[in-house]
Amino acid sequence: MIRRRLLLGLLASVALPAQAQTEDRRRFIARAFELRAEAQRRGDQPFGAVVVKDGKIVGEGVSAVLTRPDPTAHGEIEAIRDAALRLGTRDLSGAELYSSFRPCPMCEAAAAWAGIARMWYGEAIADGGAPRLSR
Repeated sequence: MIRRRLLLGLLASVALPAQAQTEDRRRFIARAFELRAEAQRRGDQPFGAVVVKDGKIVGEGVSAVLTRPDPTAHGEIEAIRDAALRLGTRDLSGAELYSSFRPCPMCEAAAAWAGIARMWYGEAIADGGAPRLSR
């Protein structure tokens, strides 16, 4: 009986953080989709992204490829630029990137150069893993 209680207590302590992480991921991806809608309202491509560090959004980006015009102004790169400016550093080690769509090779490379630890994307919050410089 004592073993069972200990086991249930251990399982409850493990499940709570996982549930909190899932809720946080939903909130972060929802913000990326809000930014996607903002890009569309502005007349741009439908992409939005956020950079999260230590559980807080530190950078946001909407696609500005058409409205700026700038072929590199993808939502993910804009979010990385915003995070670097806000934090005062180009080193975003340990941060995560949440995007409304799977990042393209250019955005994935930018995330890798910035030190982004993990990428999440899409309505299903797919785990894109650690960014790589090439596919």
